Amino acid sequence: MTRRIAVLTTGGVLLVLFGVLGTTLPVPYVAQVPGPTYNTLGDIDGEPIISVEGREPNEVEGNLNLTTVGVSRDRLSLVQAVRGWFDDEVAVVPEESVYPADRTVEETRQANRRAFVTSEQAAESVALGHLGYPEKVVVRGLPEDSPSEGRLQEGDALESVDGRPTPDLAALESVLGSIPPGTDVPVAYTRLGDPGSTTVTTGPAEEGDGSVLGVSVLQQPAAPFDVDIQVEDVGGPSAGLMLTLGILDLVGADDLTGGALVAGTGTIDVDGEVGPIGGIPLKMVAAREIGADLFLVPEDNCEEALAAEDPGFPLAKVATLDDALEALADLRAGRTPAAC
Repeated sequence: MTRRIAVLTTGGVLLVLFGVLGTTLPVPYVAQVPGPTYNTLGDIDGEPIISVEGREPNEVEGNLNLTTVGVSRDRLSLVQAVRGWFDDEVAVVPEESVYPADRTVEETRQANRRAFVTSEQAAESVALGHLGYPEKVVVRGLPEDSPSEGRLQEGDALESVDGRPTPDLAALESVLGSIPPGTDVPVAYTRLGDPGSTTVTTGPAEEGDGSVLGVSVLQQPAAPFDVDIQVEDVGGPSAGLMLTLGILDLVGADDLTGGALVAGTGTIDVDGEVGPIGGIPLKMVAAREIGADLFLVPEDNCEEALAAEDPGFPLAKVATLDDALEALADLRAGRTPAAC
């Protein structure tokens, strides 16, 4: 074998070897891609995303779509990572930025799901507060073997315990702190706008004296109807703004979309402040694919949104819920919303 043939043979073998390794050797990166969008005014598998009990929801047209980002569960191969870096609809990110090293994939999924549930609660609180409903102590859940099982329900507003008013969490804590465990106490509540009462045998407090009703509660605006949100396959807090708008469209006085297809993203806190999120360019791609007329962008994401490819629809800058409502009013009136 001549030296030239030997070199060519060796080079060919190495090229094949590197090709095989490139397609099979994992690198510590994962891919993010445009995820599905969900119309908060619509259904998933025949079940409404936002359901209202205790009153008829408004008849609405148009869309208020929350946007998501899909993430690969497995590491990319070297070839996949290189391809992703040159694809505008794929973001190649370090694995630890999505799946922290101190958590399993399942633990990360559960943490993201908890963040979504928290955003649901914030969305409901902000929407009902915007509509002017007063704050009360509201039951948010009952654990297994709760002494209140069968007596209180999620959504009940606690009016008094043992005959003493409980207008806020501090008052409820004070009342329960003075009641020995095992005491039968009358509890007055409001359920879907109607007053009611029951008797609960209190359980022992985990710390210190006093007792508990065995319910988790939040201090939040309480309406004479109940709002329930069901989106099983979404995690993280970034749907907060769109869920808030969906609730307002279904139970408020205004038609928010005027029949338009609006998409968006952003966290929301109890003060109505809209916070930044990750994956804004990918969410814009998802909005473009469904033919969005307007995209609501958290103010702190505007620079990143403007650096992405022009999606073909306006980007409305929102820092608060009021900004989002003003942008929607501008859209209905044919005006250009305040842009990034």
